[in-house]
Amino acid sequence: MQPEEERRAIAAMGRALGPDTLAAVYALYREEQERHAAAQPFDRADLAYGDDPRQRLDLYLPKGSGPAPVILWVHGGGFLRGEKASPDHPYNAHAGRWAARHGMIGAVMNYRLAPDHGWPAGGEDVGHAIDWLRVHVGDHGGDPARIVAFGTSAGATHVATHLRLRAASPGIAGAVLLSGLYGFAALEERDTLYYGEPALYPTRRPREAMIATETPLLLACAEHEPARFQQEAIGLLAARLDAHGKASPFFYGSGHNHFSLAYHLGTADRRLSDAVLAFIGDLP
Repeated sequence: MQPEEERRAIAAMGRALGPDTLAAVYALYREEQERHAAAQPFDRADLAYGDDPRQRLDLYLPKGSGPAPVILWVHGGGFLRGEKASPDHPYNAHAGRWAARHGMIGAVMNYRLAPDHGWPAGGEDVGHAIDWLRVHVGDHGGDPARIVAFGTSAGATHVATHLRLRAASPGIAGAVLLSGLYGFAALEERDTLYYGEPALYPTRRPREAMIATETPLLLACAEHEPARFQQEAIGLLAARLDAHGKASPFFYGSGHNHFSLAYHLGTADRRLSDAVLAFIGDLP
């Protein structure tokens, strides 16, 4: 259950995205996430899954013997920024630690960023990281047949793009998508730094592939985030219901905003954590 004080604080932040909201969310969970960070540093850092300096990932390993499921965390950042680990804050690395505490391998990746690297670089990098894990994660006690891609915001969009680029063989057991862009809402100006001119978007969006994919999906959005992210998640949910005759699992982050939906993972509010663990446990 989400503490009432936390719920009120997030509601007071409003729906706007920006550095002030991000900093406020960071502050809200910093103490709890830093305790986890002190208890559980990464086990393997800056492993190269490609030649570009941004094509690196860190591994967080569980106690006990494998083979363990693997969580590939793909950070957000509006296509322009983000890091798998930072000396200034415990976030994104928090997802790797959360995975390890629950008996899974946490793989936290960086990817190439816009505007230097436009579409489909992010989706390609998700694919390259999956390829690397399928070859190497067994050496670290992981099960290459049980990789789950877990993306937030731009990271969820990149996972969706990967499912488009490799529709026939995505190499993952499932995907968890927090507040991504799938092609059910209009582009905003900043998105064009990654996608290019809006006229290109109908040929570059992952919408059709996301409707059709047989890869199990857990979709999520937050109560206090811009409506476009809710439109994207609910639009994809409805389209998949029409296409497949059943709804994909869905998590509505009541009491959360665009940033806190991702960054509270591993805290006392276990609702998202429980939903993700149940989704993974149900995968074939």
